[in-house]
Amino acid sequence: MRWWMRIGVLVAALAVAPTASAATIDVNGVKRSYTVQLPAKKPVPLVVVLHGKTQRGADMIARTAWPQIAKRESFAVVFPDGLNHAWADARTKAGPELRGPPPGTDDVAFIAKLVGKLVADGTADAERVYVTGVSNGGAMVMTLVCARADLFAAGASVIMNLTDEAAVTCRPSRPLPMLIMNGTADPLIPYEGGRGSSYFAADGFWSTEKTVAFWRELNGCDADDADVTDMPDKAPADQSTVTRITSRCPRGHDVVLYRVNHGGHRMPGFAPDARFPRIATRLLGPQNGDIDGAETIWAFFSQFR
Repeated sequence: MRWWMRIGVLVAALAVAPTASAATIDVNGVKRSYTVQLPAKKPVPLVVVLHGKTQRGADMIARTAWPQIAKRESFAVVFPDGLNHAWADARTKAGPELRGPPPGTDDVAFIAKLVGKLVADGTADAERVYVTGVSNGGAMVMTLVCARADLFAAGASVIMNLTDEAAVTCRPSRPLPMLIMNGTADPLIPYEGGRGSSYFAADGFWSTEKTVAFWRELNGCDADDADVTDMPDKAPADQSTVTRITSRCPRGHDVVLYRVNHGGHRMPGFAPDARFPRIATRLLGPQNGDIDGAETIWAFFSQFR
């Protein structure tokens, strides 16, 4: 799709962007906020979208295609807010340079109660609840899949790898389909593991290959790649490409990796994922425009219940 056609599609989508409503829920005596977008009919599939560190749910609404996809496909989407703009995932060493949530924050309880509320009020189909997130939100996805696999039909983690600390406590109650989407030039979450090149990077990350191997083993998949597909380079100017790597797994236990070659700490998309794209590119690396992250994740989610 040529750039002016893509801009036209995005402008048209934004012109009919659906409305969402803000609400709160009490979790262990703490008022937690979220924004939810609901279709007219119920019950429907539900996608929980988790922001990255320093962000809020509003950033995911404004800078991803989730609202437009949810409207088009008639599913519900909820954008929770982490306390102090962060999530209390399974890691305790998640980057000391940036403030995390208050001590004692239980975000597993928050998301579980939020999903339970939307199922109980008839909004969400309990068999079709999905969770995805970027960066710190991607780590929270893995934490939720490990702790409450019973709540979800599939998960998708973007620009995040496991650590020893996160993996040792991961004991999901059942195998869950997982999608991972990581960039090979990520300065915060290094594709090859260890510590990223950014000043704000934490240490101790597994490589993406080791992270994928972990989920394959949990899901009873073969260790080797099933299929490796280089996707069309639709946006040559972004200087990155995407390779899709699948796994040989039992039915419904799929593990898929989208490797963003030369991609940074960014969610692929047809629209900028940051308010100041040039600054984001300088600090976080390039954003891929060959695929849209939300579209790709929804195509994966929609296979499972």
